[in-house]
Amino acid sequence: MTSLAPTGLRYPWPDPPEHGVGVEVAPGVLWFRLPLPMRLDHVNVYVLDDGDGWTVIDTGFDTKKTRAIWREMIDGPLAGKPIRRVVVTHHHPDHVGLAGWLQSDFGAELVTTRTAWLFARMLTLDVQETPVAETLAFWRSAGMDTQTFDKRAAERPFNFGDIVAPMPLGFTRIQQGQTITMGGRVWDIHMGNGHAPEHATFWSRDDGLVISGDQILSSISPNIGVYATEPMADPIGDWLEACERLRPLAREDQLVLGGHKLPFTGLPTRIRQLIDNHHGALKRLIDYIETPKAASECFAPLFKRKIGEAEYGLALVESVAHLSHLHQAGQATRTRRGDGAWVYQRKE
Repeated sequence: MTSLAPTGLRYPWPDPPEHGVGVEVAPGVLWFRLPLPMRLDHVNVYVLDDGDGWTVIDTGFDTKKTRAIWREMIDGPLAGKPIRRVVVTHHHPDHVGLAGWLQSDFGAELVTTRTAWLFARMLTLDVQETPVAETLAFWRSAGMDTQTFDKRAAERPFNFGDIVAPMPLGFTRIQQGQTITMGGRVWDIHMGNGHAPEHATFWSRDDGLVISGDQILSSISPNIGVYATEPMADPIGDWLEACERLRPLAREDQLVLGGHKLPFTGLPTRIRQLIDNHHGALKRLIDYIETPKAASECFAPLFKRKIGEAEYGLALVESVAHLSHLHQAGQATRTRRGDGAWVYQRKE
């Protein structure tokens, strides 16, 4: 994810809560933060008071540490009422990781989009001990350097099931244009795309609350990548379309509760920043590929900082996404290089 300077935004809570400590950000809406073992070291979850129980928005990874924090939350600030629903904004493991556990151990109903459920459940069942041939071919096509390729080809890859609890059969589907009642409010459901397909966001009709997941974040831009599962996807185009579609819904007074970083107000400014950021990246990239370049050779104009080993994978898929968008929009050509990499060059 790319850091962006927040201008024109306000942060009502300048400091996040300690892990497992709830902060009431609106009547009946608690903000919790859970740890992640990565550079982006946290995920936000929200718990809404439904009177006779709680609705949980997103869950964190399935780790011993996160389960222990959840048990402390259930025995502490959430004591006295059951968790009746888990609403998952999108299928990424920091958001869906403990949904199955809350279903199976606490009897919660899982509510999410069909795409999110299918992706999450499929990926938890797809365990690989070594990278499959399609993944290796994708890395080659992106121009992954030989040293990194050889190292990753010999390692056990990331598996969803390592940090996502088994998901039992059964969920309740939500769709674009529907409403849902949570925390004494009626929320309009609007789908995002790009960062994750069919990413649910929630817009309160009763006050100025927006639950945005990772579609709209306050001080970083969501990672938008292309993967071996769908190598000709255009998530950049999908994400820009979604942002433009959500833009008319934005108001200055709305309090936006995102999946990471701090809650904020100033949503019209933030959506404009995010859209402008990607248009700016595409403009820098089209200038940069005056001569043919592979995705692995385009980090400099996209990220404007050194990419280390920990961020290499996310940077690579985001670079592929931007280059493929230019190619599919007819602004760049794409040809195979001798080493198997796709190289992109701007059209004159």
